[in-house]
Amino acid sequence: MELTTEFCGMPLENPFILASAPPTASIEMIERAFQAGWGGAVTKTIKPDYMKIEDASPRFHALKEGNRVIGFENFELVSKKDLQYWKNGIKMLRQKWPQKTLIVSIMGDCSRESWEELAKWAEDAGAQALELNFSCPHGMPEKGVGAAIGQNADITRTITAWVSQAVHIPVIVKLTPNVTSVLPIAEAAKKGGARALAAINTVESLTGVDLKTLTPYPKVQGWSTLGGYSGPAVKPIGLRVISQLAQHSDLPLSAMGGISTWSDAMEYISLGADHVQVCTEVMVSGFGIIKHLLAGTLAYMEEMGFSCLNDFRGAALKKLTSHEALTKETKIVPEVNHQTCIKCGKCIIACRDGGYQAISLKEGQISIDRARCDGCALCMFVCPESAISHAKAAER
Repeated sequence: MELTTEFCGMPLENPFILASAPPTASIEMIERAFQAGWGGAVTKTIKPDYMKIEDASPRFHALKEGNRVIGFENFELVSKKDLQYWKNGIKMLRQKWPQKTLIVSIMGDCSRESWEELAKWAEDAGAQALELNFSCPHGMPEKGVGAAIGQNADITRTITAWVSQAVHIPVIVKLTPNVTSVLPIAEAAKKGGARALAAINTVESLTGVDLKTLTPYPKVQGWSTLGGYSGPAVKPIGLRVISQLAQHSDLPLSAMGGISTWSDAMEYISLGADHVQVCTEVMVSGFGIIKHLLAGTLAYMEEMGFSCLNDFRGAALKKLTSHEALTKETKIVPEVNHQTCIKCGKCIIACRDGGYQAISLKEGQISIDRARCDGCALCMFVCPESAISHAKAAER
């Protein structure tokens, strides 16, 4: 089985690379990730030295389910390290780790000169490709960059063209999900000369309010601001965006958004992604998760009989269609495993108040009225014991 893949002409030893974020904030961190087994990395977004950046503290907040982080908000900004630091580090990484893929994320100001100079600088430093940060949803849009660019097709096309014409290496545009549709922005990026697309950046969010002080989180001396949301909770949005891009654009896709397990990554690849980027799970669990990602991927491929990633890349797209095209001729009536059912009544309540009033308790057992049941499957997802499953399809 082969985990090597290719992206914009760049070989990847495996499909897992680090996203542009806190885990790639320094050369030392990127090198430790390479040592751990990651196939590549995208640097934390690099800016011109004259662009002053200051972070607030604290700047992270998490939604948790038990001990697991399921949603993560941040309003951390781009790299504060200067260009000389990054130039020295990028050159070292390219020389020491030639088998790894190193993509440089950049963000200029609103001028052509800023973007062109930064792009040429990154190419000279040894970047194998550029990722244009048109998608940061917090802090930077106030300065007219970040998502302020990626929410405007004309500006996206213009700046992409500036950069594409200034360098010889591939230019990747990182898209924001904070738009009505990503497709016009993706098309604008392609017209500007982008060789690939990356998606998604974080979702603009506000994860909670301290009801004792009536202050939103994270609290910075009694104040807060909107941040970017990541982690497992945003995976459905990422999968939606990647599937849309794969169906409507012919550009290669670098996918991210809520990837914490090998199966998350394989879902993205089955929808057309060329490889995946990971951030939040690394922040909470460390670079060492790469071992589980690689092992899980290899085990899955062996089980399915796949010899390489291309054997199933985009396969799930073939089963995406319009709602109109879905059959309405059958319904799936659930059945109950009475041996595992604990008679908690959650299915009865859910069906009564959110479904079709088809479930009741009869003679001490859960009973489903097949005539009333409409096959919505709500009961299956509220059952804490997974005691309700699909029965065979029946004609309506």
